[in-house]
Amino acid sequence: MYEILGIALATALLGSAPLVASAQQQPGVTRTDLQRHDLSVAGHETVQARIDIAPGSTANWHRHPGEEVIYVLEGTLEYQLEGRSPVTLRAGEVLFVPSSVAHRARNPGDVNGAELATYIVRKHEPLVAPAPEVTGSW
Repeated sequence: MYEILGIALATALLGSAPLVASAQQQPGVTRTDLQRHDLSVAGHETVQARIDIAPGSTANWHRHPGEEVIYVLEGTLEYQLEGRSPVTLRAGEVLFVPSSVAHRARNPGDVNGAELATYIVRKHEPLVAPAPEVTGSW
């Protein structure tokens, strides 16, 4: 009972403050959820998150139940989408990831890499689902 009260109190105190997501986190990769809203399209929502990838770290192959729009905030990040050659993006550059396409990202640099990820996804599905290793050129 005290555990439930503690969770309720923590939720009330945090209000709408960004929360660091812990599910499916990988060492050196941190997702901070910034906002989540229902869309006018039935059964869909948008989620915005900041993804930080430490130098030398990789976000392993995964998928989303909808589209992802990426804006690189800082550093250099390399992305590979299933069936495509890797692309390297720097701060200010963008990438579109189609729905359910397996992809991964890594930070080849020596400073933090960060992106603003905007997901346009189906509600009530996990935001991130692991994907099997895809043959790639890293």
